[in-house]
Amino acid sequence: MTDLNHRARKILGAIVQEYLQTGEAVGSRTITRKHGIELSPATVRNVMSDLEDAGLLKQPHTSAGRVPTDHGLRYFVDSLLKVRSLSAKEREELSHRYQGGSSDLDSSLREASRVLAELSSHTVVVVTPRPESDVLEHLEFMRLRDGMLLAVLVAKSGHVQNKIVNTTDPIAEGDLERINNYLNSQLSGLRLEEVCARVQLELSSERIKYHELEKRALELSAQALPPEAVSSSVIIEGQARLLEGTSGDPSQMENLKALFRELEQKRHLADLLDRTAKAEGIQVFIGAETNIQGLADYTLVATPYGVSQGEGEEPGQALGTLGVIGPTRMNYSKVITLVDFTAQFVSGLIAKR
Repeated sequence: MTDLNHRARKILGAIVQEYLQTGEAVGSRTITRKHGIELSPATVRNVMSDLEDAGLLKQPHTSAGRVPTDHGLRYFVDSLLKVRSLSAKEREELSHRYQGGSSDLDSSLREASRVLAELSSHTVVVVTPRPESDVLEHLEFMRLRDGMLLAVLVAKSGHVQNKIVNTTDPIAEGDLERINNYLNSQLSGLRLEEVCARVQLELSSERIKYHELEKRALELSAQALPPEAVSSSVIIEGQARLLEGTSGDPSQMENLKALFRELEQKRHLADLLDRTAKAEGIQVFIGAETNIQGLADYTLVATPYGVSQGEGEEPGQALGTLGVIGPTRMNYSKVITLVDFTAQFVSGLIAKR
């Protein structure tokens, strides 16, 4: 992080705030007149020149004012930005806006995405919970007919998976109930990836050879569990908002086309958001920091949601990620607050299931 003195920090902060509001290059007289900086325009210009040499500002045209670089925006977000907390009334009003009333998690996520896009005036992306990171709430085998069972897996997120399991040997009604009770006592509360590991570990243990019913239960659960991880889906809402404020500049249109290609393919975006899911708190990726060509002129503000409670988990491990994509000239304080609130709201929905 570049080390700046108090005067340089104040001038940089004023330039960034003015630029975020107007989108125009900022001159020294604007700084002294509008931002309460009691320095001469000449002194301000000297500081602006130093900030330009440090890579925090750039001069788009000769004799024009300065605009922040991505590095300058990064310094502002990390060191100068003041994110306002929501009042109790604001939180209540936002909660009312988010109440979709759907019992299905996917529908709730889509509704939250729509509201967040509307409130932020930007594009919203949400990575749904990764199946292998979801927490098993209940597993039950139900008899269909001789030689056939229906396995029902209910995850904490609300996702339900049904799978038909074939059996060669008949299972008595009492034994089926004991199998269900045993499996839930051993596996409930674990993430699905932990469930798979636990089942395989128990099946390979020496102890299981002497417990026929438990062995049968574990063999059935191994058949019911997904053979491999299923990829998350990516919800995108408000793509048309990316067109707002664009001009007919050919280079700008090419960048926009590249971004829409990334949104359509989703793979790189999902990878970036997956990295966010492993971090703590709000993550802000500005321009080239995303390492995605289509996002070179945009900012992504993202955060994890849905802290799971599997056995042996470290606190803060998340089920999914949500974020906002907008121009680098966005209202960072507003967007960060909305993203954080939305993640808390979605996490609350999952916790209640």
